[in-house]
Amino acid sequence: MTLCLVLVGFIGFVEKQVQLKTYQGLEIDLEAVSGVYFVEEKEIEGIVSSAFPELKAGLPLSEVPLSAMEERLLGHPFIKSVEASVGQKGIVKVSITQHEPIARIARPDAADGYITKEGLIIPTSPTYTSRVLILEGAYAEELMNQGSVEAMPELMPLIQFITMDEFWNAQVTELEINKKNDIRIHQQVGKQVIEFGDALDFESKFKRIEVLYKEILPRKGWNAYERISVKFKNQIVCE
Repeated sequence: MTLCLVLVGFIGFVEKQVQLKTYQGLEIDLEAVSGVYFVEEKEIEGIVSSAFPELKAGLPLSEVPLSAMEERLLGHPFIKSVEASVGQKGIVKVSITQHEPIARIARPDAADGYITKEGLIIPTSPTYTSRVLILEGAYAEELMNQGSVEAMPELMPLIQFITMDEFWNAQVTELEINKKNDIRIHQQVGKQVIEFGDALDFESKFKRIEVLYKEILPRKGWNAYERISVKFKNQIVCE
């Protein structure tokens, strides 16, 4: 009787050791961006099962293609980084971080795109929409076609300044970018489109707009002028 119990216990131990050395399932650890998931767990699972049909329970862990899984998932436009590792009890854990949109390029005759914090331009998600600064205009569309903002590196600091400032993030609804040196600001309050010029020296330009808001428009009226420009150094032009 004792020998039988020992044998059963040994068999159970061997089975457990075998289980620990074989693939038993997939665990997705997906980090949200501001509480939003632009890619979902089911989508990740679908990509993995389609690309790696051999990944079934019982597959030796040594044959699990961790690097290939990471490479395949990095092909998803919304995935920023992937780390696949073997966890306890034969579970493969896939940790994913998403790209974070900071602005949206809106195009009237084609699909929109997001600009990420790293300056990449990626497609919009069919599942979720991120409420971010809108960019329009001929040059914005040109950047979209190029797939990044490398041709206009000065744009990212301007976008970051607007989105990180509570007041400007609420007041600036759109950047109209017709050329690199022809940016126009659309406002939440006020009908005028402000001529901003290029994206350089933007802090000085916003200080002048702030003077306009605090000292000029309260006296003259928010819609008193048809044209407002801060594109010339140390000047505010109101006509």
